[in-house]
Amino acid sequence: MAIFDSLRRDPDRPPQFGLRWMSRWLRRQLPTGLYARSLLIIILPMLILQTVLAFLFMERHWQMVTQRLSSAVTRDIAAVIDLIETYPSAQDNATMVRIARHRLGLTVSVETNGELPAPRPKPFFSILDQILSDQITQQIRRPFWIDTLGDSKFVEIRIRLDGKILRIFANRSQAYASNTHIFLLWMVGTSLVLIIISTLFLRGQIRPILSLARAAESFGKGQKPPEDFSPRGADEVRRAGLAFILMRERIERQMEQRTAMLTGVSHDLRTILTRFKLQLALAGDNPELDALGQDVEDMQTMLEGYMAFARGEAEEDLGTLDLRALFDKLQNDFALHGKSLTYAIQGEEEISVRPNAFARLVGNLASNAMRYANRLEIDARQSAKWLTVVFDDDGPGIAREFRDDVFKPFFRLDEARNLDASGTGLGLAIARDIARSHGGNVMLADSPLGGLRATIRIPV
Repeated sequence: MAIFDSLRRDPDRPPQFGLRWMSRWLRRQLPTGLYARSLLIIILPMLILQTVLAFLFMERHWQMVTQRLSSAVTRDIAAVIDLIETYPSAQDNATMVRIARHRLGLTVSVETNGELPAPRPKPFFSILDQILSDQITQQIRRPFWIDTLGDSKFVEIRIRLDGKILRIFANRSQAYASNTHIFLLWMVGTSLVLIIISTLFLRGQIRPILSLARAAESFGKGQKPPEDFSPRGADEVRRAGLAFILMRERIERQMEQRTAMLTGVSHDLRTILTRFKLQLALAGDNPELDALGQDVEDMQTMLEGYMAFARGEAEEDLGTLDLRALFDKLQNDFALHGKSLTYAIQGEEEISVRPNAFARLVGNLASNAMRYANRLEIDARQSAKWLTVVFDDDGPGIAREFRDDVFKPFFRLDEARNLDASGTGLGLAIARDIARSHGGNVMLADSPLGGLRATIRIPV
């Protein structure tokens, strides 16, 4: 109600704002799944059509038939009243009662010195009570009392005459279209059968789309697609599935070619670097050559790191990793270097990832913290959909303007930190590459401990 009050208070606000708000609210209320939306598309028009048909039927057919039947019964009662008043003798009254029973289907009795019962409360919804009362008022114009309630097959009508009460019992079917429920039952039953058939048909059409979505999701997480996946369903779904298979094969082929090419280049460069090292060793001790020898060692370390990463990416399959065992190992490494590491795990301790690659991801982030900080806190949380691992350290951190650049290969924060001999500039690049190959990402932020916060978030 607050949004409508604000619209009334601000007459200058364009009416399109209210329409946009209503459309957003409606989108939030509607289901988001294709299966539910498809059912809604089928069920809603059917319900609207049935509602319109039922309303028209009730308004025109049911009410019209009931009105005609009630009018006919009322005319018969009026005729009986006229005969009773024309021939008031008891013998004539008995004759009228007999004729009414056999010819008109009315059970009639005359009570002398009788009184009408107290008016009964009118039902909330009763076509017969309303129409029959109107007909008696229009045609007979005498005080009356009717009883149309209950499940009885008869309708009781009492009419006050001069010094007597005329009591009539008429069959309910004479004054009321009692077979209307058959139409409603057929309409509702047929609709239910059609909805069941539509539901089964939609399930068969939605299943190939869900299979395609699961295959794409698995491929996005770096997992193998389901073995039973094959394009099925409608022609459009088959084309989408075939396009996905071809795209996946092209991506895998491109990744294999890239990995094989870079691995070959790295192998050739390692051979050349080995010759450099041999020549430097034969050259003897020379202070001018020591710096060159250190550069060769750094290049050798970079190539070894990349080759190990490329080899692991190409060969490893999905498996199970114990987070507690991994964190215990890191905790021991920190203790050996005189530094502190604490961790907390919420949820399952075993996760489904590529074990060696994920261990390398966590190890790279932990080694960065061990190199530049004295304290590291790790918080791992696994929910139904996501695995989140947060690293908080008390080191110097990384400036905001460099947080995207540090994920680039061979990028070094030369001005911000002292270079470590073992650093290659590939640690964070490899970490993000591993996280993205699992369908997730690595993000950097400020840590509550005063240093850097690194967050791993991957789907499970």
